[in-house]
Amino acid sequence: MNVFVTGGAGYIGSVCVEELLNAGHAVTVFDNLTEGHRSAVDRRATFVHACLSDRAAIGDALKKSGAEAVIHFAANALVGESMTNPGKYFRNNVGSGLNLLDAAVECRVQKFVFSSTCATYGPPERVPMTEDLPQRPINPYGESKLMFEQVLKWYREIHKLEFVAFRYFNAAGASAQFGEHHRIETHLIPNVLKVALGQARQCEIFGTDYPTPDGTCIRDYIHIADLAQAHILALAPGRAGFFNLGNGEGYSVREVIRACEEVTGKKVPTVEQPRRPGDPPRLVAAAAKAFNELGWKPKFPKLHDIVGTAWGWHQKHPSGYAD
Repeated sequence: MNVFVTGGAGYIGSVCVEELLNAGHAVTVFDNLTEGHRSAVDRRATFVHACLSDRAAIGDALKKSGAEAVIHFAANALVGESMTNPGKYFRNNVGSGLNLLDAAVECRVQKFVFSSTCATYGPPERVPMTEDLPQRPINPYGESKLMFEQVLKWYREIHKLEFVAFRYFNAAGASAQFGEHHRIETHLIPNVLKVALGQARQCEIFGTDYPTPDGTCIRDYIHIADLAQAHILALAPGRAGFFNLGNGEGYSVREVIRACEEVTGKKVPTVEQPRRPGDPPRLVAAAAKAFNELGWKPKFPKLHDIVGTAWGWHQKHPSGYAD
């Protein structure tokens, strides 16, 4: 297929583009590079440097690409920032997303795949978390993603646009070529690996009094190559709806730090900090729906394997894409 990927210069998008190309698809990447990196775009892809706020640019790029499917990764995704600048999140994640949707309808795109988040659920009523849980986001980031999910339902109803929305848990790991380099890094694994690389003195643990076995938050980590494979499976006609993507296994902050120490052979000093507002004690996916309806099965379910791929990439790219 001809696939149009927004945010394809970002962390998850870059690996998805790589996997799409390896699977024989033609790919056009549309990215404004405010968060992504030009060198993270696979050289086999066509690259368009433009912004989703530019409705004309989107329409022109979609038309030229001959896109049969759109995979939409582009979004602002910092929870803390969304609490201080909510307008940015609703403007970019919802308003600019509408520009893309309208262009997709005009260009008669057949399939729309959306990168959503488990943040749409808010603190869950139970874990593992299934897709039928109430969605009660507690920050503008999660709310903006939920709003766009609702928009997708109406575009399916009115315009017959077939869509798949994936609610991610914690993306992690790297491919041989592409890895994680955010200008503002909030994710645990790369911040722990910075200590192992000698780029930071210590790693912070936010909250040690949660009702978990070791007192720290538990999260579900999913390898980005496995995320990419789910998106490829979603391109098939007839596959539609909302799906959680996770391994179904939870690891505490302390367990992740210990795994990083074992993989790297480096001691990681830690500093305990108070809880961050809004952090649920435990977020673990129930991904049976993706297994059963998409035929998806993670190839990297073990935390040490996920960390190992990330460590390999960071060793080769200690300054990330700044190299």
